[in-house]
Amino acid sequence: MPNPTQALQVISKAAYFSGLKETLQLKIAGLARRQAYDAGETIFWEGDDSLGLYIVETGWLKVVKSSPGGREQVLNFLQPGEVFNALSVFTGTSNPATVIALEPTIVWLVDQEVMLSLLDDHPPLARAVIEDLAGRLLHMVALVEDVSLRTVEARLARLLLEQAGDETIDRKPWATQAEMAARLGTVPDTLNRALGKLTEQGLIEVARHQIRILDAAGLEDKANSS
Repeated sequence: MPNPTQALQVISKAAYFSGLKETLQLKIAGLARRQAYDAGETIFWEGDDSLGLYIVETGWLKVVKSSPGGREQVLNFLQPGEVFNALSVFTGTSNPATVIALEPTIVWLVDQEVMLSLLDDHPPLARAVIEDLAGRLLHMVALVEDVSLRTVEARLARLLLEQAGDETIDRKPWATQAEMAARLGTVPDTLNRALGKLTEQGLIEVARHQIRILDAAGLEDKANSS
């Protein structure tokens, strides 16, 4: 059986809770529920009633909106230590998007009623929530700007620069062309053409499991173009 100590190790590192006193972290940990999911399993669907706030312990997940025809727009990727579903928890609305596990994943769920009660009693937590929600709003504004005003090449260049560590991007097994295209708001064929153009221009080098940046300055110029 999971115990509060297990949950505390996760919660104490999460953005919402890392700045809180350990006594409050332990209180939250004692109220959290552990849930495990397989790769490809849905944590919740868009439009479902919200159950609460989730904290990722292990695994990667994607947050998506889907069209009636089945086309996906990836809004975000989630990794260990991140929280999600805050918007529906604090507005009392249904889940605004679908969240899917990309690999075996463990999350901790703090019920909505518990989170609302904690906000009433602990102002530092409320400030952390406000800061996080503001950051998410800025992320969504940037996403709308990218999809509306920039070419696929420019959006791809920006994504590669954001993900690069030591000028390389290691591609996880689930990071397929289709997943990358969904994140950029396009289709795989268009993404492949954009990758080809950046390669032809000597800006990147594409291998099976890795993309290497050859010209960071040139890629930056491409990312800032419209």
